[in-house]
Amino acid sequence: MEREQGEEASLISPLIQISEENEITRDGRQKNKVIEEVTKQLWLAGPLISVCLSQYFLQMISIMFVGHLGELALSGASMATSFASVTGFSLLLGMASALDTLCGQSYGAKQYHIMGIHMQRAMFVLLLVSIPLAIIWANTRSLLIVFGQEDDIATEAGEYAVFMIPSLFAYGLLQCLTRFLQTQNIVFPMMLCSGVTTVVHVLICWILVFKTGLGYRGAALANSISYWLNVLLLVLYVKFSSSCVKTWTGFSKEALHNIFSFLRLAIPSAVMVCLELWSFEMMVLLSGLLPNPTLETSVLSISLNTAAMAWMIPFGLGSSVSTRVSNELGAGHSGSARLAVHVVLGMAITEGILVGSVMILIRNIWGYAYSDEIEVVRYVAIMMPILAISNFLDGLQNVLSGAARGCGWQKIGAYVNLGSYYLVGIPAAILLAFVLHIGGKVIISGHLSHSSKLKEIL
Repeated sequence: MEREQGEEASLISPLIQISEENEITRDGRQKNKVIEEVTKQLWLAGPLISVCLSQYFLQMISIMFVGHLGELALSGASMATSFASVTGFSLLLGMASALDTLCGQSYGAKQYHIMGIHMQRAMFVLLLVSIPLAIIWANTRSLLIVFGQEDDIATEAGEYAVFMIPSLFAYGLLQCLTRFLQTQNIVFPMMLCSGVTTVVHVLICWILVFKTGLGYRGAALANSISYWLNVLLLVLYVKFSSSCVKTWTGFSKEALHNIFSFLRLAIPSAVMVCLELWSFEMMVLLSGLLPNPTLETSVLSISLNTAAMAWMIPFGLGSSVSTRVSNELGAGHSGSARLAVHVVLGMAITEGILVGSVMILIRNIWGYAYSDEIEVVRYVAIMMPILAISNFLDGLQNVLSGAARGCGWQKIGAYVNLGSYYLVGIPAAILLAFVLHIGGKVIISGHLSHSSKLKEIL
């Protein structure tokens, strides 16, 4: 009996040890997977954040130069930039986002030659869409007056928008090239090209604004030149780099086929992105209807430019997770795609806390980057803590939107954006600003209601 018990004990003990070793091994593998995923996303997100910021800096630098020409010039340029974003840039950005799904999953499935076809098709469609958008930009002044803006601000904005028309066509091509390279994990060349363009843009702005007599018109023209420069650099890279040999095989008539299939994904993508970005820009347009519209428009524009700059960081994270999710789904690895989403949420929370803290610390001096007016600087200081909270919430929904694009769930994102921003956020801002007469800062506060979007997604 004792021998049998001893044998039983000897059998049980090794089983327990093996079970514990398996558990430890499983935990170790899971930890390694997380570390590997974090490394991949940081490797992607760092350059992508740099690219997003560099592309956004082009408009922000132009606004900064114009801000030193006077309050009216700043208001006009800010209004034109907001109008251009609503009626042009956001639409092209959204339509190009369809390539996050198409090119990303094609790359994961190793269908490399199809990626070049997808990009060409997107370029063709976006160039066609840019034509009616250019006509709208040419009539910016008249449209702003119809919407109730002051004649002086509308006139300045109209001239600024006309000089930005060439940038419209370049922007659509730029977004297609960016996504074509991004979904192949080719990010450092994009970062280099965007960085060079940004540095050159500062010089171009300085010359055209202060040395040619063009004034604020020179800043708009500088935008157009710099966007086309960025496009040219990326085209040269795609054409001559060995990294794109498999994915770019030259122009093909096949790109003219299945355009409606592309539109079925591009239109929901555009709606998803536009509904979010339009909510930002609508704040600037609403500010022109407040008492003292010149001050309110200037401050709201500075605040939203700041928010948009901070927004580019989680947007880069969202682009990173979109690439990771689409690549893994294309390869048939749903578990890895799910892990990518969990990892990027942790990164977004950390980023939101750090950036929000910086925004609060610099609140008293940030306004000087845009204006020498003390009244403007003090007003901006009041807005910064509100922007810090908005940035934290926006960061979370941004990475979730990126995951949705990677999965091809743009329709779901569009419905969520519609409900959170336009059924809750903007009506709340209008109520507080124009009915209760609390002031311009509540327009930004109303935008915080997009947290309802997070709850709906989660």
